[in-house]
Amino acid sequence: MSAGTYTPRPGAAPLPRMIAAQTALETRMLLRNGEQLLLTVIIPTLLLVLFSAVDIVDTGSGASVDFLAPGVLALAVMSTAFTGQAIATGFERRYGVLKRLGASPLPRWALMAAKTLSVLVTEVLQVLLLTAIAFALGWSPQGNPLSVLLLLVLGTAAFSGVGLLMAGTLKAEATLAAANLVFLLLLVGGGVIVPLDKFPDAVQSVLGLLPISALSEGLRDVLQHGASMPWAQAGILAVWTVLGLGAAAKFFRWE
Repeated sequence: MSAGTYTPRPGAAPLPRMIAAQTALETRMLLRNGEQLLLTVIIPTLLLVLFSAVDIVDTGSGASVDFLAPGVLALAVMSTAFTGQAIATGFERRYGVLKRLGASPLPRWALMAAKTLSVLVTEVLQVLLLTAIAFALGWSPQGNPLSVLLLLVLGTAAFSGVGLLMAGTLKAEATLAAANLVFLLLLVGGGVIVPLDKFPDAVQSVLGLLPISALSEGLRDVLQHGASMPWAQAGILAVWTVLGLGAAAKFFRWE
């Protein structure tokens, strides 16, 4: 037996393995949190079923689920990438979790990458669940799936940037209140359930620039009307992505 066979080999694991392990941990924590589960799964599901089954809001011609399903998918993205991530990261920052992780072999950028991958994994589960429910309710989607995928990715990036900016600059309690308030306001005024054309013209022009409006209207153009790619909405989401992630990278405080 050669010398040194049992000599320990201390050192950090390969970076991809560290990111994968942190992603799995972040995903488990996200799915075990009751409040996050309420925001990410239960509320979008209830809204989809309720407003599809009961004629409460005038969604125009065609089946209500054809209008509602794209908006609820956008809401699911917002609930995970923005509201859930902002609240979870804000309290991790308050309790010193981010500071300790920042001192670990995992680079800070890799930690944020793991959080983003965790959001994407959760969104895949959300989309699968909501799509199955929508099909059961009679949904008839159209359009190019690649366009839908691009819009969902852009929406995730845009909401993640704003969520991380909020979590990295406000106190945890303020983040909790602000994130939930923004969630409710955008649910009502973001074209998710209530069509934007129900609002006054002056308000419509402002609401249309919000990321939730751009995502919900973009998904609706593709899935309900069969558009190839709504470049105007994609551009709005791209601008929010650059501004949000850029501001988060500059102003995020780790402690």
